[in-house]
Amino acid sequence: MYQASLPAKVTAQAAVVTDGAVRAGPLAGIPQLLRDLGQDPAAVFAAADFDLRVLEDPENTVSFTAAGRLLDTCVQATDCPHFGLLVGQQNGLESLGLVGMLAHHSPTLEHALRNIVLNLHLHDRGAVPTLSTGDSEASLGYIIYQPGVTSTAQIYDLSAALGYNALRTLCGPRWQARSVLLPHARPPDPAPYRRVFALTPSFDAEKMALVFAAEWLRHPLPDADPILYQVLQRRANELSAKIYHDLASRVRRIACNLIHCGSGSLASAAEVLSMHPRTLDRHLQRSGTSYHLLREECAEAHACHLLLETELPVAEIAARLHYSNPPAFTRAFRRWTGSTPAAWRAARRKR
Repeated sequence: MYQASLPAKVTAQAAVVTDGAVRAGPLAGIPQLLRDLGQDPAAVFAAADFDLRVLEDPENTVSFTAAGRLLDTCVQATDCPHFGLLVGQQNGLESLGLVGMLAHHSPTLEHALRNIVLNLHLHDRGAVPTLSTGDSEASLGYIIYQPGVTSTAQIYDLSAALGYNALRTLCGPRWQARSVLLPHARPPDPAPYRRVFALTPSFDAEKMALVFAAEWLRHPLPDADPILYQVLQRRANELSAKIYHDLASRVRRIACNLIHCGSGSLASAAEVLSMHPRTLDRHLQRSGTSYHLLREECAEAHACHLLLETELPVAEIAARLHYSNPPAFTRAFRRWTGSTPAAWRAARRKR
């Protein structure tokens, strides 16, 4: 009887990514891209205070803030405002390691994307993927929740290009995005984006998302190995078990997802975890936090991103974060930062 075994590169992933960190795999192409753009990788990495050797093994991990700092330094060194887009263009499903293999061997595209959403925390503990489905359209999204990350626009561009390539790998060349949403200001020249996505993205979006026809969700994946799929699922579950003892970290990710779905309540989070709300609240209190605090962290991080990276009016940002009115959002933002949204935006953009 045929029995599948894990490839060596998956078996080698014995550790899990810690909170606020990301797997190095998607960044591995940066040194060669710098060379292609006429820069010395050693000098650029030194300027970013980033050890170049870390990228030699895709299973190494780096902090989300260090990854953002590296991309920001690369943009300055190359004078290429879409550097993150070029990094993402080099990546695809294979750069996601175990999670990419699990998606590749899933029975349908919907199974593949749900496996990415459920398991990306194994490689990425600074952002959450999202999958929204409707009668006619579906969207695969990505939301950064780690506070203090610079160059979020570059990370979103990288993630969008990587996700686009992954969907083309899973579905074949007939798959096309209906729209691409990017949560940063429109660049002066959107041509590089048109070359990558075969369309002009919608900028100043609430979140990064790839929107496509919902009928693709039923698309069977022809190369899927059902036995290897089961082996990969067991491996993912083993690694998840090492993470999920950190309940606060998991709830933070859930809260971030729920905020963007319009329901950020404790009851909603407890339902995802199959817990009674009072039980979840009690466990979080024992961890020294609360659902309210975790939800506030997510809301603050996303509000700061939208203020800094987009041209959206404050009232629109308040609506996207589901505040009842702009004054309520302003009061919350002042509580988080000691400043009004407008003053915070103006001060950061003067730097």
